Amino acid sequence: MRLTAVENGETDASAVETWEQKGEPDEEEPGGGSPADTGFCGDEAQDEMMEEDEEMPTPKLPPPPPDAPKKEHVNVVFIGHVDAGKSTIGGQIMYLTGMVEKRTLEKYEREAKEKNRETWYLSWALDTNQEERDKGKTVEVGRAYFETEKKHFTILDAPGHKSFVPNMIGGASQADLAVLVISARKGEFETGFEKGGQTREHAMLAKTAGVKHLIVLINKMDDPTVDWSLDRYEECKEKLVPFLKKVGFNPKKDIHFMPCSGMTGANLKESSELCPWYTGLPFIPHLDSMPNFNRSSDGPIRLSIVDKYKDMGTVVLGKLESGSIMKAQQLTMMPNRHTVEVLSLLSDDVETDYAGPGENLKLRLKGIEEEEILPGFILCNAENLCHSGRTFDAQIVIIEHKSIICPGYNAVLHIHTCIEEVQITALICLVDKKTGDKSKTRPRFVKQDQVCIARLRAAGTICLETFKDFPQMGRFTLRDEGKTIAIGKVLKLVPEKD
Repeated sequence: MRLTAVENGETDASAVETWEQKGEPDEEEPGGGSPADTGFCGDEAQDEMMEEDEEMPTPKLPPPPPDAPKKEHVNVVFIGHVDAGKSTIGGQIMYLTGMVEKRTLEKYEREAKEKNRETWYLSWALDTNQEERDKGKTVEVGRAYFETEKKHFTILDAPGHKSFVPNMIGGASQADLAVLVISARKGEFETGFEKGGQTREHAMLAKTAGVKHLIVLINKMDDPTVDWSLDRYEECKEKLVPFLKKVGFNPKKDIHFMPCSGMTGANLKESSELCPWYTGLPFIPHLDSMPNFNRSSDGPIRLSIVDKYKDMGTVVLGKLESGSIMKAQQLTMMPNRHTVEVLSLLSDDVETDYAGPGENLKLRLKGIEEEEILPGFILCNAENLCHSGRTFDAQIVIIEHKSIICPGYNAVLHIHTCIEEVQITALICLVDKKTGDKSKTRPRFVKQDQVCIARLRAAGTICLETFKDFPQMGRFTLRDEGKTIAIGKVLKLVPEKD
């Protein structure tokens, strides 16, 4: 997919930059969405949160038993162009942290050799279904986890192929930090980065999904065309920085570059002698040393459903964005207002009685059938339900669209884990990218690189919050014909006329 908005130079950059400056004045996310840049919360924001908490009485939960100090949960999404080596790096990390045994990898290596795919065997630790292994392409978002001394990481291995971007958005919406994997091999970096390459689209979608920290792993440094060359590393870096800046990442605070080789594991767990010029920490120690994310466990419960299945009852999967959940607790499934009870609780496949924000959970629920749940539904506490509706006003930045967009235009909305068809029913005003001033008259249409406020109506009832109240559930992407055409944030919810 082409990101012309970002390629056309200065004017377009401002679309995304204005978005950053005007759109996200306070990034401390109530209920513990994402961290602020430093990983700490400002005092004012904390006071506000305290006040909010007083207004909305949340049932105080007993603290987890003191003998079990929980490691912080961090969700890492691997993104980047097809064949950059995302799954291979994931597999290598699993091996280096002892999550996959050497025996299992040797078995994968033998099977991969039989299919003339010997360089793919590491990726099989994450690409578990047959189709993915036969084609060497990740389709679903693979999941795995590993632990370091201080943290518990969940790897989300997002598909790089452009046909599976909706799956990738689902993965990125659950992530705390993104790892953009770049291939340094001659020709491969260029393909991924040029028009139509996934490197650009993925970085932009990760930013829209609310990922703050980006680690750029420049992979395949062991390739004969590269041979750990500092020049090639710097060349990739120079091309990437201006682009990532336009997307809205701050190169000084939010981005960290490092060279590595997924195939040999060099510079993933231990520093490699092959690149004495790189003085930073290797990848896994770097992840371990990152500041903690500031999450509030006594915020309102918000768990967006990613998937569901039947297994001795109804099981749902999702990331707990805010609040904490206990076994035997009564919750409400929105937007259908079903009251459900938590029969059992698994955090990364380990059974537990209590889970806090940031954890990836599997919940076995009582009181609801699997067919009554759709991805994008939200579990919340009855005292503090999330908002749901069909009509809302939003600020939208048109990133790429050939023709004009008028009222009546239909697109597919991706908001948290929910995917729903929407129609732009009215254009309210244009927003000047430089000054933020709103036009006095209603525009008849909007076109590429413009920012507007519009009214949208979804085909069905969806769960959403305003960006101001809960950024993680208030930012969205609009897609049409397999392309991301716009990014936006919810300004207000419009009540339905009876």
